Amino acid sequence: MYAIIRAGGKQAKVHEGDVLSVERIKDTETVSFTPLLIVGDDGTVISDRDALEKASVTAEILGASAGPKVDIFKYKAKTGYRRRQGHRQKYTTIKVTQIAAPGMKKKTTKKAAATDETASSSVEEPSEPTTVTAEAKPPVKKPAARKPVTKAPAAEKPAAKTPAAKTPAAKKPTAPKAAAVKGDDTPEKPAATKPEAKKAEKE
Repeated sequence: MYAIIRAGGKQAKVHEGDVLSVERIKDTETVSFTPLLIVGDDGTVISDRDALEKASVTAEILGASAGPKVDIFKYKAKTGYRRRQGHRQKYTTIKVTQIAAPGMKKKTTKKAAATDETASSSVEEPSEPTTVTAEAKPPVKKPAARKPVTKAPAAEKPAAKTPAAKTPAAKKPTAPKAAAVKGDDTPEKPAATKPEAKKAEKE
């Protein structure tokens, strides 16, 4: 079963046991709302005003809280108009404890029925104790102990060979280059003679 309530100009759908935040309420312990609509577990709907005036939704106040801060800034160009304001909405946390409606029957759940049956069975007189004989169990055979496996010694690895030092190769002597021999056909160039200084002019 659930109901629609109005709180702070807003509507909310609530069930019994719901916890929600509504706008600030000044009551200290409990608060009661007049529902706008009630829907039962069997699908019956109560929307008549006269019937809803007799119904009520009771809630318990758990505490108070505040919403996020809102910054308000007003501005007009070329006039020097500036206005700054802040706002933080206050909320009250409530827990719905009861939804009372005339002529509404609450639907019993399977868990509630099971608890009633267990409570009634515990009240009945206890029956005579019965003795139960335990059957003899055959002896359990223990598994044979496993023999430890002896590991063969690992073969020794051969020693790593060290690389032999390389000896530098002997250089072969190079033969002297033979002077170029000119052929008989090529004419010999005359030796250049320096010009003699003119002594006649100085004398």
